[in-house]
Amino acid sequence: MTLPEGPEPKREKTLRPLPPGSGDRLDFVASGWRPWFLLILLCLTFYLPGMTTLPPVDRDEARYIQATRQMLESHDYLNIRFQDTARNQKPAAIYWLQSVAVSLVSSPEATSVWPYRSVSVLGAIVAVLGLFAAGSRLFDRRTGLVAAAFLASALVMVMEAHFATTDAVLLALVVLAQGLLARAYIGHRRGESFGFGAATGFWVLQGASILVKGPMLPALSALTVIVLVILDRRAAWLKSLRVLWGLLIVAAIVLPWLYLMQKATNGAFLHASIGTDFLGKIDSGQQSHGAPPGYYLLGSQVTLWPATLFEGLAILWAWRNRRLPATRLALAWLLPFWIVLECVRTKLPHYILPVYPAAALLTARALLAYAEEGFHPRSRAWIVVPAVIWSVVGLAIAGAALFLAVHFDWNAGSCLGASLALAGLLATVWQFWRQHRAQHHIGSALLAVAGAALLVVPCFGMVLPSIAPIWVSREAKALVDVTRKPGEKVGLVGYDEPSLVFLLGTDTPALEPDPAARDLGSGKVAMVLVEQRRAQEFLQAATTSHVSLHPLGSVSGFDYSNGHQTTLTLYRTDIKP
Repeated sequence: MTLPEGPEPKREKTLRPLPPGSGDRLDFVASGWRPWFLLILLCLTFYLPGMTTLPPVDRDEARYIQATRQMLESHDYLNIRFQDTARNQKPAAIYWLQSVAVSLVSSPEATSVWPYRSVSVLGAIVAVLGLFAAGSRLFDRRTGLVAAAFLASALVMVMEAHFATTDAVLLALVVLAQGLLARAYIGHRRGESFGFGAATGFWVLQGASILVKGPMLPALSALTVIVLVILDRRAAWLKSLRVLWGLLIVAAIVLPWLYLMQKATNGAFLHASIGTDFLGKIDSGQQSHGAPPGYYLLGSQVTLWPATLFEGLAILWAWRNRRLPATRLALAWLLPFWIVLECVRTKLPHYILPVYPAAALLTARALLAYAEEGFHPRSRAWIVVPAVIWSVVGLAIAGAALFLAVHFDWNAGSCLGASLALAGLLATVWQFWRQHRAQHHIGSALLAVAGAALLVVPCFGMVLPSIAPIWVSREAKALVDVTRKPGEKVGLVGYDEPSLVFLLGTDTPALEPDPAARDLGSGKVAMVLVEQRRAQEFLQAATTSHVSLHPLGSVSGFDYSNGHQTTLTLYRTDIKP
């Protein structure tokens, strides 16, 4: 039964006219082709530094890129494997996309990571542009432009654009699908049609997202729809989505792939992906990633930075205007999924990324309302407290970059980059408090995004790639390359991080000390890299097997995957004339 249509909520009244010229300037920037060009340029500014110079990052990224390489090497695009271990936790689409990128610009034998990461960069750019389009329809082009800039510069977005994993691509699908959902919802109220092609596109995106990261997007869209129907007490707009037709599309996309995956893995895929990975994250904190509720709320001060400068305004404006259809849609996108994630036991910072576009929309709209339409909080605490937190977080991140550079590796590149980041943040914070005195306007948004660029560009472009001790795998490969001959295999004892497997090759075995000594003596491996904690066992095994050893050098550093200092020593057998 269709509930009767209720009256449209009234819009908030404008209390004072726009400041002279401010609206005109933003309207000019947000018109025509300009916002598209500026947003692409902004994305490239944030995402390109470090893309080619950062080594493979353990452990998720390294596992993804190594599994993609093995797909290309074996020409088997269904069995997802890391060396001899099946990786059935996640669907295959991200590996397919990375395979296409590598095939176009590189080769499986190459150790360059940027071709794999290019998929994430493209996904992040599509997400930003998609949010501009969605925000323009929900609110106006100016709101869409500011929201897209906030999303592009969010620290978690910058991180995911630099990693060859699923999250940036998933976000692109989320923004496009939720944008179509918003078009159906708002269009019904405005008397606009939502055609067959748009409905088909919505369901194609749902099916494609399942191939990228399982049911994340369908769950998000379902929660959004359920909350909207409950709050509105009407569901007539859902007819335009053509749900039955949509379910057939999703089934046509997912079921053939699922059948082939089950067949290729002898039924192991569903058990691993749903039974072990998905349900395991709900029930327990997997891989020591458990955290209590409130984790994402606290973490958003970092992951959503620099848009957190305006979070007080966003919360207050969204509450006052919660009955507006566009605001209600954004809140239905944002809050239910956020609450669910807070209740799930396994938590990682990037899990919350699919709802950040909605947060960016509300933040942008609140800022424009405050700067141009007379919306004001009754207490300045709504402005001052977030501004203080924003300042502290930004300076803390820049200070941490300088600490890392000095503590781990005092070199010109890392220290200069960290100093530039800290100086840029200090200038940004000082400029904000001196000029604006915690009074927000359009210039504040530009200042916040510029401050993020001053932090991100030197940190990713100069600091992180230059701190050699945190890139143990990169340094170990450089040591191996000094004496390694073509075709020689290197065994690993006590250190088998996925990044080193990617850098040394798929056939790099992880061995126990006894087999490593025997394989070295028999020539199955030409060299062995031994971690210091297993060195005594290896040396004793070599003595027992009558294998004489010749150390070629060692590298030391910090294994950030487990938090341990580590030293790797490279051995050959003695070379006799």
